[in-house]
Amino acid sequence: MVCNESNKLIGCIFQHLPLIQCSTIVRCRACRTYINPYFPKNSNLIQYQNHLAIRQEDQNEELSKLPGDSRMQVGFLAIDSAVHFFSMPDNVSQPHELIMLDVDDVFLPCPDNLIVNLKEREELVRDLLTQLPTKFTGTLDNNNALGAGLQVAYKLMSASGGRVSVFQTCLPNVGPGSLQAREDPNARANKDVPYLNPATDFYKRLALDCSAQQIAVDLFLLNAGICKFSGGCIYHLPLFRNNKPQCKETLERMLRRYLTRKIGFEAVMRIRCTRGLSIHTFHGNFFVRSTDLLSLPNVNPDAGFGMQVAIEENLCDVQTVCFQAALLYTSSKGERRIRVHTLCLPVSADLTDILSQQTSLSDARDALINVAIDALSAYKVAQPSSTGGLMAPLNLKLLPLYIVALMKSVAFRTGTSTRLDDRMFAMCQMKSLPLSQLMLMVYPDLYPIHNLDDQNGKEIDGRLCPQPQRLHLTAEKLDFRGAFLLDAGDKIYIYIGKNIDSLFCTNVLGVSCYSAIPEEMYDLPELNTVENERLRLFLFSLQEEKPYYATVQIIRFERFGLY
Repeated sequence: MVCNESNKLIGCIFQHLPLIQCSTIVRCRACRTYINPYFPKNSNLIQYQNHLAIRQEDQNEELSKLPGDSRMQVGFLAIDSAVHFFSMPDNVSQPHELIMLDVDDVFLPCPDNLIVNLKEREELVRDLLTQLPTKFTGTLDNNNALGAGLQVAYKLMSASGGRVSVFQTCLPNVGPGSLQAREDPNARANKDVPYLNPATDFYKRLALDCSAQQIAVDLFLLNAGICKFSGGCIYHLPLFRNNKPQCKETLERMLRRYLTRKIGFEAVMRIRCTRGLSIHTFHGNFFVRSTDLLSLPNVNPDAGFGMQVAIEENLCDVQTVCFQAALLYTSSKGERRIRVHTLCLPVSADLTDILSQQTSLSDARDALINVAIDALSAYKVAQPSSTGGLMAPLNLKLLPLYIVALMKSVAFRTGTSTRLDDRMFAMCQMKSLPLSQLMLMVYPDLYPIHNLDDQNGKEIDGRLCPQPQRLHLTAEKLDFRGAFLLDAGDKIYIYIGKNIDSLFCTNVLGVSCYSAIPEEMYDLPELNTVENERLRLFLFSLQEEKPYYATVQIIRFERFGLY
């Protein structure tokens, strides 16, 4: 809803729409609005889908599930202080490795067979994926020439476009784009956090070149700049250790979702709005090609985009305003499609109807507090008779709570416990996560799970899943005699109170009592009991709403202050 007098706009959510097939594109002659949300286009100019993966063993089992058709092409690079190419020509028994030692001026050592058709060379690809996990085990070279590897990837894929998947475990320290660790752990408690901006524009410039050639770069672990402007995404696993089952399982789930989810190529998105409104700022991973046109070399269902809207003209004669987001993209099977979301909102002149809805870290924290103060102050002034205490409309009573949660989040909190990499990743997630996942990251959901039953259950895939009542994140809701589940989006924590009934431990966790719960427990056992099945079904219902299954950790708690 838009309030004409307050000059404020409340954000909107575009829900998933069904695809409609049509033979023509219908647009309004006056405003150029799209009418039909789906249009397939047969064209000989549609380019091939490419996947360039840098070092990951788990892709082997997912090869057959990759989206696309018989034209799909793949290639592989490995990087240390040199760039390692893997050529897969026809009529050979195993891939050939080519090593380029000069990383300051890279070139392609051979014109063909560095990127190959997956269907035609599947056996060679599987053989390479089997070799890669142990190929560099004994190496003493701990340098990293990521910049050179990305330059090579750009040269390989500039003719066709596609996706580059980078698996990075350390800072690039040799060749173009080399970096040095800048964070001082002793300075984490400062009010203003330094080094939130990139140390070099190398990755931004390369990302813009990639965007122009319809290449997206997706990064696992570190280094956000190359993803932001190429329309890619970031997956961050701090303190990753391959010998920890929970770390390995998390990476496998991320990678499985990443490789098999739907993907669109060569995409552009344009957002229009009613005359009198203007869009002046966008948030997310993309390159702004013009005022309202976003360039997205890749687009996926797990990406989110935000916008800020200003009211430039008087809307007193307008009953409603409209927003439309049109996405033009090529599917993984070569269809050219248009996907359209349209939203119509009422306009109000009454401020009470509408209240339903950075230069440094310290400035950002102050801005969050001012949001709550301005909104609640405006509501109080609009009331005919104001009384003492906090006044807020029913649908804004939780705004101060959410602001406090944001202040305590990894992105905005202060103190010595937050590493720079973790803070930067959280800030990137704030701009690119879908709203439902972002809310769980800021303010997790808390559920009691010690007395699950089938009342008000939800049926999913033919199974009745219990749905316990959600609780506020306050200590008064906790009980040492109970068990509680905290859904934080990418992680799920199950807290077991120290005075929990031993029967719950036996029937749900498979242990005799509270003290028998292991210090590190990352999986819920599958037992032949009603209580265990209900909890597993509830977990299943939560996991089904996520892009990929979250890691589950079972924790013993003996005092309050879980968060």
